[in-house]
Amino acid sequence: MNDLVETPSTSGALALIGKGPERRRPTGRGESDDSSRPLGLPPSESRPQARAWRREVVGVLDIGSTKITCLIGKGEPDGTLRVLGCGWLRSNGVKNGAVVDLRAAEAIIRHVVGNAEREFGRSLDKVVVNLSSGQPESRLFNVHWPVGGREITDADIRRIVTEGRMKAQSEGRAVIHTLPLDFAVDETDGVTDPRGHLCDQLRARLHVIDSASTALRTLDSLLGRAELKLDALVSAPLASGLAVTDADQRMIGTTVVDMGGGTTSLAVFAEGQLVHTAQIGVGGEHVTRDIARGLGTSSDNAERLKTMHGHADLSGDSDDGVSIRIERAGVDAPSFELMPRAALGDIIRPRIEETFELVRDRLDGAGLGRLAGGRVVLTGGASLLDGVGSVAARVLNRPVRLGKPMNVVGLPAECAAATFATTAGLLAWAASVERPFGDIEFTEERPAGFMNRLVSFIRDRV
Repeated sequence: MNDLVETPSTSGALALIGKGPERRRPTGRGESDDSSRPLGLPPSESRPQARAWRREVVGVLDIGSTKITCLIGKGEPDGTLRVLGCGWLRSNGVKNGAVVDLRAAEAIIRHVVGNAEREFGRSLDKVVVNLSSGQPESRLFNVHWPVGGREITDADIRRIVTEGRMKAQSEGRAVIHTLPLDFAVDETDGVTDPRGHLCDQLRARLHVIDSASTALRTLDSLLGRAELKLDALVSAPLASGLAVTDADQRMIGTTVVDMGGGTTSLAVFAEGQLVHTAQIGVGGEHVTRDIARGLGTSSDNAERLKTMHGHADLSGDSDDGVSIRIERAGVDAPSFELMPRAALGDIIRPRIEETFELVRDRLDGAGLGRLAGGRVVLTGGASLLDGVGSVAARVLNRPVRLGKPMNVVGLPAECAAATFATTAGLLAWAASVERPFGDIEFTEERPAGFMNRLVSFIRDRV
């Protein structure tokens, strides 16, 4: 259905002392001339859908536990997204999706944004950012609003959504998205857009996503230190779903599981809407730590073993006969020994099984019923580990496929994998004239002053 409230932006972020190195401000203009076909699914599955894009170039910033990525791009008339600038580096100062070291995170952000700006040839002043910090939560609310037999107007829609947002607010939490899932006009259910209907009672079922307000203020402060303004926040699983599914898949029912470094997030789509999101504090970095502890090796060696030889569905009972060389950490000097690859699988498999058991429990506990059925799409860096798909299919008892960013032109080859799904989805959200899922935006004058804008962001954000 439609999200019928304006998506306000936050600007004028407060710059703090100790900014660190300045971003180099490029001059001139540049644009990629990469005309290759969209990266992602095969041609038959990745045809761009008709969409109205904003005329201006947009910038997005994906702040993750494993990497921080900046994309600059715009929508093309053929329905694709064109990347004009890209920068990414291994993350620092971010743990389990939350910023834990402002200085370290600022330095990485400056580098990745600077790299994207130099490739594009112009500087950014504002960015759309993913929301993964502040322990985001997803809740459903039923709201009634008396209309009194007259025609439903924009003001009525604003009031019913505002009423739902007020019901959802709690101390220390800030509402990020308020998404109407469906409307009812008197006894008529399933109304897509109730404006213009005459009725006595308007009802709406709202999906609210919120987060800890202190985490949002920290994020705004971080961007201010890096000389950037927060244009908008977008739920990370929402963004991932936009990148790896199309409208048909979201209509028939799809659950997107984004397996990041510090967290695993999930988004449930049904009847064209985002009906539930959740975040689990387990990711690929936990697998790396399990390997390091289990084999007595360094984190770097554990990550290399996981990437090169890891398999999530291999055990001693299904030994493939392959041996791998392990570097053991020693007091004086490291030692090396050979071990079966299946022994590495015995370390990895329990953590991956636990992850999908937690996903299954979250879906069962959400009370979604048949809406939580359908296909599962895996994305994120940890989804690339061999055998993850088979474990997911066994634990969730549903069809599973790997999802990659679709219909994106000019994305570097190393960025076209599932690890960059959230970033590509942020770009699709930022570049759209109409917000994804049919959001209806109301234009109103925004309050002046940093504190007023910040209060408005926390209280009125949708």
